[in-house]
Order: sequence, then structure tokens, then C-alpha cells
Amino acid sequence: QVQLVESGGGSVQAGGSLRLSCAASTRTFSSYAMAWFRQAPGKEREFVAAISWSGDITYYADSVKGRFTISRDNAKNTVYLQMNSLKPEDTAVYYCAVRSSRIATIVERSYDYWGQGTQVTVSS
Repeated sequence: QVQLVESGGGSVQAGGSLRLSCAASTRTFSSYAMAWFRQAPGKEREFVAAISWSGDITYYADSVKGRFTISRDNAKNTVYLQMNSLKPEDTAVYYCAVRSSRIATIVERSYDYWGQGTQVTVSS
């Protein structure tokens, strides 16, 4: 069982930045791929970004490419999502997820454990 705790959400004006963090309670964090998903009100949860176990392979949704950066610090068992140039349509609850594999994917059902989510609100 892996527990994930997200932090760093909040309210920001359009054009602003936020950095989300997700701390994992596992000694084998460095063996797992990680990802961020988000769910806006009235919409299904969608993929945002993913990172391989070593951090050398990353994937991004087209809607965030060039604005968001996913990274990880295996020494701290933490994955990050740096969000710049935020837009009102980025408003959502953001979830981090861990996959029991070193290989990252963009497929939601391939992730095994999920955090509780953190709210990001972007005002125009």
C-alpha cells in the first residue's frame, strides 16, 4: 500500500504560477512511475503529465505542454508539478498517482494508487 499526499494547491490569477508536490510513503519510490491527473467540475478526470522512475522520460497533455513541468526527487520520495502561465481552464482538483512499474503511461487505469487531490483555482 502506497499513500500519497498532495500539497501546493490554491487560488491564483490567470498568468500566475503554482507548484504542486506529492509525497509518497514508500521505500521503493524510485522504482515507480508517477503521474498527475486533474478533474474539473462536471468533467471526467484527465491526464496531465507523467514521469518515468528515473525522470528521464516525461509525457504531457497537449493542453499543458510548454506551461507545466513534471519532475521528481527520489531522495525525497516526492514528485512535483510546476504550473506556469495558468489559465482559468486549468481550474480542477489535481491528483497524483503511482504506477507499480518503472514505465510511465498516460492511461489512468494503469495507475495503482492515488492521492486525495488538491484544488487549483485560476481566476480571470
